[in-house]
Amino acid sequence: MSTEARRDVFQAIADPTRRQIINLIVKESMNLNAIAENFNISRPAVSQHIKILTECGIVSIRQEGRERFCEPKLAALKEVSNWVDQYRQFWNDRFDSLDNYLTKIQSDNNLKK
Repeated sequence: MSTEARRDVFQAIADPTRRQIINLIVKESMNLNAIAENFNISRPAVSQHIKILTECGIVSIRQEGRERFCEPKLAALKEVSNWVDQYRQFWNDRFDSLDNYLTKIQSDNNLKK
């Protein structure tokens, strides 16, 4: 697969069906049919979602006889976690500043009374 065609984790988790698939297989490895039974979409559609998750490195496929089992590889989600953390820190800093400002205003108002 060429680098241009490689999908990223953000594309993978953007779709609610793919997020549900991840939630299912985190609990236990599941074969494709078992996963498909949880959705009101065609099995080929579920397979396409799993293909995207595999391309992003979030899911691996383990062959066991004739069955293919999906297993999570959650380390790939670290990129998403890091991205979210930078914004979490930004907003925590902003809320701390707001809290300090409001505390100062309240203190100033109490002194004027």
